Amino acid sequence: MTMIAIGGSVGAGLFIGSGAVIHAAGPAAIVSYAIAGALVLLTLRALGEMVVARPASGSFSDYARMALGPRVGFSIGWLYWWLYSVLVAAEAVAGASILSGWVEAAGVQAPAWLLSLLLLVVMTGANLISVKVFGETESLFSLIKIATIVAFLILGGLYAAGMWPGTDGSSVANLWAHGGFAPNGWVAVFAATVVVLFSFGGVEIVTIAAGESDEPEQGVARATTNVLWRIALFYIASILVVVMVLPWDDAGLRTSPFVSVMETVGVPAAPLIMEAVVFVAVLSVLNAALYTSSRMLHVLTRQGDAPRALSSVSGRGVPTRAILLGTVVGYVSVIGNYLWPETVLGFLIASIGAILLVLFITIVASQLVMGRRLRAAEPERLTFRMWGFPYLSWVTLAGLVAVLVAMAFLPEHRGPLLTSMASVAVVLGAYELRRRLGTTPVSDRPLDIGER
Repeated sequence: MTMIAIGGSVGAGLFIGSGAVIHAAGPAAIVSYAIAGALVLLTLRALGEMVVARPASGSFSDYARMALGPRVGFSIGWLYWWLYSVLVAAEAVAGASILSGWVEAAGVQAPAWLLSLLLLVVMTGANLISVKVFGETESLFSLIKIATIVAFLILGGLYAAGMWPGTDGSSVANLWAHGGFAPNGWVAVFAATVVVLFSFGGVEIVTIAAGESDEPEQGVARATTNVLWRIALFYIASILVVVMVLPWDDAGLRTSPFVSVMETVGVPAAPLIMEAVVFVAVLSVLNAALYTSSRMLHVLTRQGDAPRALSSVSGRGVPTRAILLGTVVGYVSVIGNYLWPETVLGFLIASIGAILLVLFITIVASQLVMGRRLRAAEPERLTFRMWGFPYLSWVTLAGLVAVLVAMAFLPEHRGPLLTSMASVAVVLGAYELRRRLGTTPVSDRPLDIGER
């Protein structure tokens, strides 16, 4: 489960997207990653407390329903399903763009849309077999990503320290030698935190997987605890190595920081190696997105918030129809992207731009309510606690809200924020419409702590 937690959060955003963060914040991008990492760690800790005290396959959707009421539970469940259904399409397109280059190099002509559909079919098949196959596949992907990062840290660290053959000495001075540690100012550093925070999306998947594990409490507690040093190692240390090996304003860093560092160190075929690793990262996110969207939809059917027909489970415990519905969004999006390049997929991605933040805010708000109730009624269940409750919970909530508000003041994030808020409004409207039509599913009665 630890591998799922880490693998889910290490995507192409680290290998490629970190370049934009470094370009914006300079060497102080380390601080941006540290701030975002702290917020994510505290959010996961808050979620871990609820999962260990009250294991639930619906995870934060169930906890939102229990703590904040049926409207919030319904909304966050559907928003989360939409988030990962769109990611299925986005990752299929991203994977196909890499695969098409390899196919063309082999002398074979294949349209990108066909390769996207092929990736969807293959990963859907893996998810339809069993949850064990998902776990094993994700663990393999995670192992490849982690091994790459560890090798990168060792090679880059030796180069930065001046211990690599052919170096002229330490390059640590790159941290301050090109305009200072924060050359674009500290406002740029905090603004970059907005981008960084989204690269951590996926760590919460472990709590959904916990519902299908043999020992959910122990697994979540262990994975949540281990996330601390892994965030420090995989993200913060990686960025530190990048800005020590090369000046922050190096032209290559903006597009592919890991490739630039590996080429500087002298790793043969660095672009091809990193392209393969990015492809694995894309498949990993695609695999996790299919799993996550299907499980959340299955929970929504169990709560009465989605059609019962989608609740069908195979003999191996796989929610077959829920998985297939998630892939439908992917198939339609891929075809739409082929007919109207960038327009369809661009709009869909914008529609989920701030949903992860809304999810994190809901998790912490739920923990504030549930944590207070559990401490008063069932303290014996709190074998895994949020640090410094309730003060750190409030600090985390304030930090997440501050990031959400900051999006409104950053031109490049304002559009996705507004489109995401439109998605929230649509889901809230759907809940009100269903309520006014007189349907009263199980989820319309808030659950008390003592009932679970």
